[in-house]
Amino acid sequence: MTGPDWLVVVLYLAGMVGLGAWLARRQRDTRDYFLAGRSMGSLPVALSMVATQVSAVSLVGAPAFIALKQGGGLRWWQYEFAVPLAMAVLMVTLVPVFHRTGAVTIYHYLESRFGPGLRTLVSGVFLVSRGLASGVILFTTGVVLAGLLSWPVQDTLLVVAVVTILYTTLGGIAADIYSDILQLVVLFFTALLMVVMLFPEVGGRLPHDPERFRVFFPEHWGFSGEAYGLWPMLIGGFFLYLSYYGTDQSEAQRLLTTPSAREAQKALLLNGLLRFPLVFTYSLVGILLAGYIAAHPVFLQHLSRPDDLVPVFVREHFPAGLRGLFLAGVFAATMSSIDSAMNALSAATLEDFLKRLPRFPVLSPRRELLLSRAFTVFWGGVATLFALSLIRSGATVIEIINRLGSLFYGPVFGVFFLGLATRVGEKAAVFGLLAGVGTNLAISSGLPQVSWLWWNLTGFVATVAMGWLLGRKFPAPRLSEAHTAGWSEIRAEWVRERRSVLLLLGMFILILGVSLMVEHLLVRSSAGR
Repeated sequence: MTGPDWLVVVLYLAGMVGLGAWLARRQRDTRDYFLAGRSMGSLPVALSMVATQVSAVSLVGAPAFIALKQGGGLRWWQYEFAVPLAMAVLMVTLVPVFHRTGAVTIYHYLESRFGPGLRTLVSGVFLVSRGLASGVILFTTGVVLAGLLSWPVQDTLLVVAVVTILYTTLGGIAADIYSDILQLVVLFFTALLMVVMLFPEVGGRLPHDPERFRVFFPEHWGFSGEAYGLWPMLIGGFFLYLSYYGTDQSEAQRLLTTPSAREAQKALLLNGLLRFPLVFTYSLVGILLAGYIAAHPVFLQHLSRPDDLVPVFVREHFPAGLRGLFLAGVFAATMSSIDSAMNALSAATLEDFLKRLPRFPVLSPRRELLLSRAFTVFWGGVATLFALSLIRSGATVIEIINRLGSLFYGPVFGVFFLGLATRVGEKAAVFGLLAGVGTNLAISSGLPQVSWLWWNLTGFVATVAMGWLLGRKFPAPRLSEAHTAGWSEIRAEWVRERRSVLLLLGMFILILGVSLMVEHLLVRSSAGR
């Protein structure tokens, strides 16, 4: 790293903090802090959602997975197929309901539909799982940056944590969204720059490894230890995305920042259309790096592990200044993945727990805002401490935490489904949630060969089945007109949004078509080498 490289990185990080400080001047209350005054348009919200899905592991690890890792390749594209399908379903189901509540957190709906106990339970699950997951993201980024900078992991981890906590605490959700857009630009430009630099170096060569360039694995059902099968990634991924985008506060909170449900629906539409082009771009980096290795096999001598592939290429081929841009891109990828989580954790703590205490005093808007910022710092500190604890814990902890979400995603979405589609009461929904989580725990311990992606489906089915079976014994005492619309409201939303839904279905078909074409061209080229 040279002086110009460090200048780029320092200016970028200072710009993030400056953005947060500038936006802080416009905040008057928690509505501004958590929801940006409900003034966000669909495009910035969509771009923020896209950026959040790219972590430092994606930017560095995805190309290495495609080009080098054993059992890797383009097969993980199967994970992207379900995205537009899930966006189509959420547009006509949960988004209108959330906007109708006018609340800060989506878990407010569970209290209005079922009761306070279920709201507390589900929000508590979110606090624990998202707080730990943020620590995992920080830790993995610390490892990546430590390799790039030759710094201790704890030092790189702390730099990312401090900057992210600072601008998120100051600027709130607006800072998260605007910084995500800037971070997305940096990420996309960095990936495009690598593509431009690699094309002349590759010369059309690919390694003789046709299996690496296969996208579709329909023979893998995920019941015998296969990690990347078409059916678990399509079906299980569909339910995972439904829950992540629709019932995880860190993602759904962005949808509440728009002035209307219509704008939130547009944001989901744009997210479903824009996510795959970004994935395709940094996947192209991996494909070209595979070709670069085939053309320059001596390059492998510079790598101690597959994840060194992108950092070493950048270090040896990027000019001064642009290396700093790549490093800024790694910072950007991490910060866009955890900034919204910190804000959402603060919102859930204040709205779902503290303000519902019987003796919680009525605070002025300014004091509530200060308390919200304090909770943001608190959760940032929790994530940082957990990340630091992982340094000596080993990879098994990371694997467990990454699967933690799928234990709960399906059951949580099942609870929201029960609220929309049935008349069951709170006790039936709670028992349903417990049945869903219990089913997933039983599968994870008794059938470890079953892919964790299936847990999203099994948890959903078990939750809905148990809740429905107990619905007669524990029905809802009374439901308002807003809670009894059910399928009729969904049909009405489908009529209003059918063009958007058809666009997303078209995107699903386009992704399949592009994947088939890429697989055919690359497998044929690799096999003919």
